[in-house]
Amino acid sequence: MKITAKAPCRVDMAGGTLDIWPLYLFHAAPVTVNFAVDRYASCVLETRADTRIILRSRDLNGQEEFESLAALRAARRYKLPLAAHVVRYFAPATGLDLVTDSEAPAGAGISGSSTLIIALAAAFNKLTNAGHKLEKLREIAQNIEARIIRVPTGCQDYYPAMYGGVNAIELSEAGVVRQPVAVDPEDLNERVVLAYTGVPRNSGINNWEVMKAHVDGDRAVHRNFDRIAQIARAMRQALEKPDWEEAGRLLRQEWTNRKKNAPGITTPLIDRLVQVTRRCGAAGAKACGAGGGGCVLFLVERGAKSRVSEAIQREGGAVLPVHVATHGVKVSRA
Repeated sequence: MKITAKAPCRVDMAGGTLDIWPLYLFHAAPVTVNFAVDRYASCVLETRADTRIILRSRDLNGQEEFESLAALRAARRYKLPLAAHVVRYFAPATGLDLVTDSEAPAGAGISGSSTLIIALAAAFNKLTNAGHKLEKLREIAQNIEARIIRVPTGCQDYYPAMYGGVNAIELSEAGVVRQPVAVDPEDLNERVVLAYTGVPRNSGINNWEVMKAHVDGDRAVHRNFDRIAQIARAMRQALEKPDWEEAGRLLRQEWTNRKKNAPGITTPLIDRLVQVTRRCGAAGAKACGAGGGGCVLFLVERGAKSRVSEAIQREGGAVLPVHVATHGVKVSRA
């Protein structure tokens, strides 16, 4: 049996970090706004006649092998922990060859790891006939990732991989609800530039430091997240109208408030890119994910993509061509 799965990565626009439990419980009507992009994480798994489990990663150029599921479970460390932990959880009854790949640069802040876990979980859900609904796969994926990085994880990263499109992730005492945001994808495509700074970042570290400050009662961090929650609600409304001038203004405000939460969220290169692109038609910009490097989102005026892209490249950034991915994870069986 051969099963393939493919899921899109995400770019977050507003309300990030609030999606980590229990932070959202302390702010009024929090929401996280993001969208899926056509950079994908994928996997191909094929069953074997023996018990061997062979894991390969194309993008990481890594491989590890186990004589059986029992041997995989007994291992103390993994070279390819995402794949290994998903195999551990779903416990396939046969040996298998598993190949993974990701189009997200390492540490890019566009949820390459979370996206890959969704693709893996969807593939193994089909292989094992586990019958989990998509929302349950999100819960499984989120818990597996938290086990791997050893700090709490947010929920927003998985929804673009699950559904595609533009998303508002509503967060409340009742739980997490994803709502699609009706945005013309072609219009958004003309207004988005994604740059990679070439500096990988660790979202677990940045988010954990901010979360600890919040839980420890840091009033400045709490006030910042009050404001970030307000900005995210307004961003959702701006996209629904659509009001792109307001969306750009809100993106600038989001980044201004987010930088106050912890040192290291921005970098000299990010600051320089934000500054020079404003003169070329960028209405707003922010680092993706937890910041500290990785990718930067630029929301630009219509017709300004090429000017903004050229300015980014002159300053040493790399432009990653992206479009809105309108569909989420896809699984096929050969």
